Amino acid sequence: MGTTDRGLRADLLVIGFGKGGKTVAATMGGLGKRVVLVERSARMYGGTCPNVGCVPTKALVHHSRKRRPEDVPQEWYERSVGEVRALTKLFRGGNYDGLNDMDTVSVITGTAAFTDPHTVRVETADGPLTVTAETILINTGSEPIVLDIPGLRTSQYTVTSTELIDTTILPERLAIIGGGYLGLEFASIYGQFGSEVTVLEAAPKVFGLVDDDVAAVAEDILVEERIEIVTGAAVTEIRDGETSATVVYETDGQQHTLEADAVLAATGRAPATRDLGLDAAGVRTTERGAVEVDEHLRTSRPHIFALGDVNGGPQFTYISLDDSRIVLDQLLGEGKRSTDDRVAIPHTVFITPPLATVGLTEKQARAAGHRVRIASQPVAEIVAMPRAYIVEDTRGVMKFVLDAETDEILGAALLSVDAQEIINTVALAMRHGIRATELRNAVYTHPTSTEAFNDVLATIVRADT
Repeated sequence: MGTTDRGLRADLLVIGFGKGGKTVAATMGGLGKRVVLVERSARMYGGTCPNVGCVPTKALVHHSRKRRPEDVPQEWYERSVGEVRALTKLFRGGNYDGLNDMDTVSVITGTAAFTDPHTVRVETADGPLTVTAETILINTGSEPIVLDIPGLRTSQYTVTSTELIDTTILPERLAIIGGGYLGLEFASIYGQFGSEVTVLEAAPKVFGLVDDDVAAVAEDILVEERIEIVTGAAVTEIRDGETSATVVYETDGQQHTLEADAVLAATGRAPATRDLGLDAAGVRTTERGAVEVDEHLRTSRPHIFALGDVNGGPQFTYISLDDSRIVLDQLLGEGKRSTDDRVAIPHTVFITPPLATVGLTEKQARAAGHRVRIASQPVAEIVAMPRAYIVEDTRGVMKFVLDAETDEILGAALLSVDAQEIINTVALAMRHGIRATELRNAVYTHPTSTEAFNDVLATIVRADT
């Protein structure tokens, strides 16, 4: 590693240990480039996903569903959290060692702030140091948004998603402010662990990103699991008591109160750019606080890139991974790959069963001027899907939106067992122009969830004339 009187000199500096940044760091380090990666927290090696995001939350989904009626909720939850902590520790160590053990890569734990366009000052436990680099990646991710509701930020009962999954105390009564996908996923998890869950959503409905028919099935599943969902709810105050919080909210002009042992703020995540000193680097941000980037993820300073949640794009680990491909193409390739290349990007919310979507909804397709055909079936009626009966969960629905003239798959919403897996098959088909008829007539292994396509796509329940 190169040094100067002021500290380290590198070919590449990565600020933040997220998926995109660590992938570029590993690739460049493998080519013998001098790489420094700075991460402010020793608990976040590897980024959000393996530490406080995808891995622990999906592990909790798994553990919550294994609880039997005779298992004491608090004991089962505490045991589950312990096992999840062991898993995240394993992933965290693997991420750290995988990079720091490379000859030309150094991982530094500390808080970085720009002092000029090529230099950052890093505050570490051993004192400050500077890092100067030719190319810099901002990869600091996002952080939970806690709304400025009276009492919410100061309440001892308010938790973020990060804090909630780190506690070993199962809240008997959990109030969730925000009925987006994060809030609903946590509602599903903690309801299954045994908490009494109430979701307060300001919008007139939940699952607003899918068509009403699919949303209704998904909401019914949560309600059947004794999760209370209150829509059109404006939370006005959080008042602390000795042993619980009182959540005050209004619906239709009427005031209501709710007692809760924990209040989860689940109203989204914002790009983490505070204290980065972006002004000193001449790096512009958007009105929403994200680092401004072009289609090649270059910032207003061409040698500085921003990857992952911090650049204001979709907040998914797999998008951050694709960001790394774009940046590596800029650094090592032809420089042609861009965010404009992304087509049919799937998404899953991990309620049980999962709800996975890709492409356009029926409403969006019609608004875009398509003549559409709809193929839709409840999972319980899909003869070619014995997998759902084998695993004893026949809840849900599969819906495809098709172009009536071209047979193109415009979009799909899969609410079913294994939806998080089979949506990738649909997305791949869409990206490569495979028509609905081909997907319907394909040969799939048995018994699997994918073979449901044989039935669902043979059933056109509604067509434009």
